[in-house]
Amino acid sequence: MIISLLTIIFSSVSGIADIRFKEAFDIILKRLTGNAVNGQMSDKEIILLEIRIPRIIFSFLVGASLSIAGILFQVILKNPLAEPYILGVSGGSAVGAIIAIIFGLSYGIYLTVFSFTGALISVVVLIFISTLGGEMSASVLLLGGVIINAFFSAIVMFLLSIASRGEIQSVVFWLMGDLSQASYKNLEVVFPVVLTGTIISFFLSRKLNLLSLGDEVALQLGVNAKVYGRLILILASLLTATVVSMSGLIGFVGLIIPHIVRLILGSDHRILIPASFFTGGIYLLFSDTLARTLRAPSEIPVGVITAIIGAPFFLYLLRKGRTEIL
Repeated sequence: MIISLLTIIFSSVSGIADIRFKEAFDIILKRLTGNAVNGQMSDKEIILLEIRIPRIIFSFLVGASLSIAGILFQVILKNPLAEPYILGVSGGSAVGAIIAIIFGLSYGIYLTVFSFTGALISVVVLIFISTLGGEMSASVLLLGGVIINAFFSAIVMFLLSIASRGEIQSVVFWLMGDLSQASYKNLEVVFPVVLTGTIISFFLSRKLNLLSLGDEVALQLGVNAKVYGRLILILASLLTATVVSMSGLIGFVGLIIPHIVRLILGSDHRILIPASFFTGGIYLLFSDTLARTLRAPSEIPVGVITAIIGAPFFLYLLRKGRTEIL
């Protein structure tokens, strides 16, 4: 909690506009106490209240959501290397979102519905591929994720080829992870979904502990792996689709954060889920702060930052063969 607060403070005073901590504190206090004068906001007040704070909250929620989704996929798919981006779930979600954008349905709940449908399709296809020989295979699962990612990448290229010139630049930037469009309107959709999904995941933590031991063990202890498996897959897909539809593709968060938290705090999901929620939020918020300040006034897509950090970490896990971490 303290680290989260310090990261939020650091992000709120970082940027092109020179807003010191005391100024930021005074602006927020003025708004909370109702002393702000409507229609007479200064430039710094507009930047802090209308641009930075929504983006800070949005970044935190996206990182938290992807971290929780990563945990859920890793348990259900029985693979510690499972992650929405690597498995192609984010790619499927992105295809759904781009289809909605091209057909003029990027408003209201339509974008989330299309994005969720794409994520769910990718999960169903992935499970089908990985269970063709009977039980789910970890190696086939990862290979299936690579194939699905390649397939969805081809679809994305096709959609870009038929998009108008004005849409191409924004879509490409969005595909690399773009949090610059964060707003209070986006938070109205993201906040309840992420909060509800995290709460449900926490209440399922005991079931997740049993499922991580294997379907047969879980069944012997009274947990129906098929029923809960479908529920958790839908929940993980919804968490992924909701944030991807608004933030674009941001990879490796769901891989890095659960592993780091497991190494520090262990594999008990009653601790892992809330710890990953805050750690994932802090990680993406810090990454986004770097993305918008390293080349200011230009921005680096936040997905580039997370990929630069995440890809070597993924290779390290493959090198060490840490498939026993669950």
